[in-house]
Amino acid sequence: MAYTETWSASPLHLSVVIPAYNEEAKIGRDLERLFTYLEGRPIAAEALVVDDGSRDRTAEVARGFAGPGRRVRVLSLIGNRGKGRAVRAGVLAARGHYILVADAGGCVPFANLERGLGLLEAGCYDAAFGSRAAAGAVIRLRQPLYRRVGRRIFRVILRLGMGVRGIADTQCGFKLFKRGAARAVFGRGRIEGFMFDVETVRNARTLGLRLAEFPVDWTNDPDSRFHLVRGSLRNLADLVRIRFEI
Repeated sequence: MAYTETWSASPLHLSVVIPAYNEEAKIGRDLERLFTYLEGRPIAAEALVVDDGSRDRTAEVARGFAGPGRRVRVLSLIGNRGKGRAVRAGVLAARGHYILVADAGGCVPFANLERGLGLLEAGCYDAAFGSRAAAGAVIRLRQPLYRRVGRRIFRVILRLGMGVRGIADTQCGFKLFKRGAARAVFGRGRIEGFMFDVETVRNARTLGLRLAEFPVDWTNDPDSRFHLVRGSLRNLADLVRIRFEI
């Protein structure tokens, strides 16, 4: 099925979707960094925090950042079902011409946005994904060894059986879309866990989107919401679903 870009009459240039689960300690810092970056730039933007059933004050802290010159919306979901569901809900509710999906915790500084936004504004691409594997990427704090080994195994699995082509780093949490492209891709989404990124690339390829990767500055966040054993089993099950069911 082909994809055709359509533009809305929204005056917002950018929506920044931040999925969050029990991120009370981080979300305020993330929003402060976002609005500090936007200050003085001619970008009309909104922050859309998607609270994925947090049991702490994530939503309350995020709402506290709304004010003059700071468009902040909080979408609170019932129950915690996974990052994929949270991102999908945020993308489909976003109002900006461009949509950035950014992980909580500031692993990728918002200044990296300029590289991806330049690719989309030039009209050559429909989506641009931040990448730790692209030439020019800077890794300031690496993941633990077991995570790095797991990532290499994961990339082998993607190359051999998942039909993910041309994207070296599917899991980097800094992805930028034109709004029409984002709505088309995430409207087809079914995966609720971390493997939604793989599904996103597959759906984008099916729709014929033009995809690019751009290098980012990246710092590992040791305070991860990923549970090694339970998360790995769920990821494997979701990869099987993506490959054979979806």
